[in-house]
Amino acid sequence: MLKEETILFTIGQFAALHEINKKTLMWYDEIGLLKPVYIKENGYRYYSYQQSSTLETILTLRELNVSLNEIKHFMEHRTIDSFDHLLKEKTAQLSQTISRLKAIQKVLSNHQQNIKMLRSLDISEISLVQKQSRNLVSVDVSTNSSFEKEVEQVIAETKKYHLHRLHDASYGSMLPVENLLQGKFDEYTALYIEMPYPVSKKGLHVQPAGTYLRAFCKGSWDKISDRYKEILAYADTHGLSFYGFAYEKGINELVIDTFDEYITQIEIPVKTDEQ
Repeated sequence: MLKEETILFTIGQFAALHEINKKTLMWYDEIGLLKPVYIKENGYRYYSYQQSSTLETILTLRELNVSLNEIKHFMEHRTIDSFDHLLKEKTAQLSQTISRLKAIQKVLSNHQQNIKMLRSLDISEISLVQKQSRNLVSVDVSTNSSFEKEVEQVIAETKKYHLHRLHDASYGSMLPVENLLQGKFDEYTALYIEMPYPVSKKGLHVQPAGTYLRAFCKGSWDKISDRYKEILAYADTHGLSFYGFAYEKGINELVIDTFDEYITQIEIPVKTDEQ
């Protein structure tokens, strides 16, 4: 009986054994990554049983997105330390990829929730909802800030968080309740960025947990003032008191053709016995 080290496989057999295309083995041979142990005069390639572990190492590294050049360098300088270093490096990269994919998944989930809400949304409704606390990235603005300057500030702040795409985050405006109560409906003091994943660092704005009044405004932003008047009338009728900020954000930018269809969501924290 032949010993394991003397068993030879044709290129087709060796490829089938490892569930790959034999063209892959031909390419590995051409670039010097894995050469056949024996080539007949007719050009037929043969691989040994011992080369199976080498090929499995290469295939494992390819699954980790290690480049062929990196694999070739590793195979030429293969040690336990170099393998450990390579695995740690690729594991870290894989963790970053998983985090990014989870963030993308969160964005898609948020879009689906928004679509579900939009299908059943009553624009005229004013309601009370419960919200969890969340950290928001905020950018201070003033009435003297130009729109272009505000956009530049938001983009600069967003880039610090290495988003895959700018619109993976949600953006909105913050209007102090004291300005709201004084009828200064357009005197915003900050813009906010809601990241698709939890963030925790110094300087973030904490949107408190608790009861919020939620309302909507359809159409251009100049209609928001009238909506705030309706909100204040509703609060007065129902004995509600506000604190903190009114948080505004668009919720249907991705599914409209004109600004007349734009829907702004307004949420304002309501004082309770605990506040």
